[in-house]
Amino acid sequence: MERIVLKLGMFETLALGVLAIYFGDFLRKKFPVLKKYCLPASVVGGTIFALISMGLYYGNIFELSFDYKAVNTLFYCIFFAASGAAASMALLKKGGKLVVIFAILAAILAAAQNAMALFVGKLMNVNPLISMMTGSIPMTGGHGNAAAFAPIAVEAGASAAMEVAIAAATFGLISGCILGGPFGNFIIKRHKLEDPELDGKAELAEMEEGEGTTGLAIDKKSVVNAMFLMCIALGIGQVLTIVLKNYGIKFPIHVSCMFGGILIRLFYDRKKGNHDVLYEAIDTVGEFSLGLFVSMSIITMKLWQLADLGPALVVLLLAQLILIVAFCYLLSFNLLGRDYDAAVMAVGHTGFGLGAVPVSMTTMQTVCKKYRYSKLAFFVVPVIGGFISNISNAIIITKFLDIAKSMVGLG
Repeated sequence: MERIVLKLGMFETLALGVLAIYFGDFLRKKFPVLKKYCLPASVVGGTIFALISMGLYYGNIFELSFDYKAVNTLFYCIFFAASGAAASMALLKKGGKLVVIFAILAAILAAAQNAMALFVGKLMNVNPLISMMTGSIPMTGGHGNAAAFAPIAVEAGASAAMEVAIAAATFGLISGCILGGPFGNFIIKRHKLEDPELDGKAELAEMEEGEGTTGLAIDKKSVVNAMFLMCIALGIGQVLTIVLKNYGIKFPIHVSCMFGGILIRLFYDRKKGNHDVLYEAIDTVGEFSLGLFVSMSIITMKLWQLADLGPALVVLLLAQLILIVAFCYLLSFNLLGRDYDAAVMAVGHTGFGLGAVPVSMTTMQTVCKKYRYSKLAFFVVPVIGGFISNISNAIIITKFLDIAKSMVGLG
């Protein structure tokens, strides 16, 4: 009997994404352990919905199909624009050195992921081209790179490469969502990076109606203005992307939108007056957009794809998980300064090291709600994970695919 496919439209998917966040918030209040280990509401609720979807699939009841990419791209870009608007000139200057260090670390991790994939794959007699589909292609690269690079392996004779790459990217996304918060909590506790005077303000605000994370009273006018400004940032980003494309430069739209947000912030920093309430409103718009993006990304996941992974591929993915956590703790945290900002950036590195910048941002956000905000981390991580890492990873992947081809006699 052929399984029925139930197609859900853009607005239905959006509504389910919101309901998943509400349900996640409810569970976080009922089970304090979820807050203790910094698991975001969007991840908690979204994952449960994805599990229900998987149950419907295996029960042969129906398969859920979602139309969500257009609206998800919108929220993704708004979030990046808001991240750019959080970057003052002082932050841009302070973050310059860390951007360079983080970029190098991201490139080293991507290379290590591919080396690990080939090494463990060789030990387990897995085709090197298939092993590569568990390296930085789906991990640092996510579903986008999985879909882009897997066809190269398919053409080289690894017919199952696409299925493995997509399943590995799904594994990475889930792992990043679940591990990021507890990982950050562990680092902060172990290295005594708490600040009793500042920590917990955001979580306290969640329990007190009408209060924001900074104590600023956000009025209706500020929120409306913030939304309008983010729309302008998106327009700037679109124009920037088109202009660069005409010169043969492929620039991700979300990064262009981030630059649009930076330009708006620089304009308001030079404008007379106190704009703190507006900046808080922009941050609220960004948080709203990020929550929806992550929730919709998770509820639309096809978890049953993971069931198709054989034992050897499970071992390959677990090896990647160990590598990423060890790398971010031993190298990222230490080389980025061993302070609170470094701890939050290490959390961010686990997120996009396992497949998605939004995972970085939502787990960082949850850690910051429990402790305190890190402006530096929220500037550095999107720049590297959303742009620079995409370039370095593509170069590294190409080189390692050549190595994999030579290992199967195609070089």
